[in-house]
Amino acid sequence: MNVAPPIRRFGQRLVPERSTEPAPGVDVRRTANRSPARNPAQILQRERHQPDYMILVVVVALSAIGILMVYSSSALRGYLAADDTFATVGPQIQWALLGVIAMVVMMRVDYRYLRLASVPFLAVSIILLALVFVDQFNVVVGGSARWLKLPGLPAIHPAEIAKLALVIYLAHWLAKRGTKVHGFWAGTVPFLVILAPICLLVFREPDLGTTTVIALTGFMMFFVAGANMLHLAVLGSGAFMAAIVLGLRGYQMERIRTWLDPWSDPLGSGFHTVQGLLALGAGGIAGRGLGQSMVSVPNAFNDFIFAEVGQEFGLVGAVIVIALFAGLAYSGARVALAAPDTFGALLAAGITGWLCIQAFINIAVVVTLVPITGITLPFLSAGGSSLIISFAAVGILLSISRETIEKGTWNDDATAHRRRGDRRAHLPGAGRRPVAARSAGRR
Repeated sequence: MNVAPPIRRFGQRLVPERSTEPAPGVDVRRTANRSPARNPAQILQRERHQPDYMILVVVVALSAIGILMVYSSSALRGYLAADDTFATVGPQIQWALLGVIAMVVMMRVDYRYLRLASVPFLAVSIILLALVFVDQFNVVVGGSARWLKLPGLPAIHPAEIAKLALVIYLAHWLAKRGTKVHGFWAGTVPFLVILAPICLLVFREPDLGTTTVIALTGFMMFFVAGANMLHLAVLGSGAFMAAIVLGLRGYQMERIRTWLDPWSDPLGSGFHTVQGLLALGAGGIAGRGLGQSMVSVPNAFNDFIFAEVGQEFGLVGAVIVIALFAGLAYSGARVALAAPDTFGALLAAGITGWLCIQAFINIAVVVTLVPITGITLPFLSAGGSSLIISFAAVGILLSISRETIEKGTWNDDATAHRRRGDRRAHLPGAGRRPVAARSAGRR
């Protein structure tokens, strides 16, 4: 009886059972003392290794800095308002603990199961975004209905959930679409149909900053998957012009004018920008010290927390924060390039791009590279929805990192269509050397 050859699948080893019948010409007496066939439960095993600890260290460091800065910037405010210096940082610590639990759970779950949940997850996120426009459910803050308060639940920010849902679904859809993403009717038009509703709902809250993060993340994933560059350029230009001509409201246009010259009204529309710049300047090289701020920064524990970092820890502290995000970008890109399949590569690229794009925009606002937008600095700014979702996303990234493959090892899922020769961005490709055989019990 012939034994079927072993089958190698991405991230797995399929070990065939040994035949119980002796092969022709084999002495049964010599084989009687050999070990029995493998347990059927040990036949199919997935090759996993330790997660990327650099990602874990970076996220924990950012979260620790964030909790420290939230406390420093909100303690006096909480004491004066409610005689409680932990009024803001206390809930932040609780959200961080819940986020760590979410990260550990997602790290232990096989990320491929997310493909099954991608469609319902996206549908639920769109429903939550639509409920924001129902008066009995929304919470209006600063003239914008961004928060949702459902019965029996704390207030949540649906746009944060939509970011993760969109990244997961786009990774699934783009991986399934394959080389068709390069076409106009098979790639570009369906991509717009997926991205446009979420961007439109978030934009109408209104929340221009979050809309920008979602749009840039979607376009980045579309580019990595092999989009037609001409289509991508036309889409990007068209979306930018449509937002300016048709969508921007009066106060958003005022923010753009203030960004061009914040000192024209330093006590009015330019107050946030000017105070952020003064705080960065007051910090100098080494900073004034923890809790020693001399410049009052609006939203110092939220949107402008980077200005507070610069004021208390100076240029050194600001560079450390930027370096940590750069380390996250590098590690995430490395995981994407070594992912065992196309879905994992796109998912890792999307999560990394989303977190780093949002961090860049937040920091760029503080240093006046872009107009003011109300988005948080991931892992640093106060906010439960943003913190938990960001931790969960990192957990997915760590799950992918547990199955990364070294360059040159075999990967059945990395087919020829993932090469630049077929006009696609370079995703992890198949090598020519098979993986060396390992014992069934080793991971």
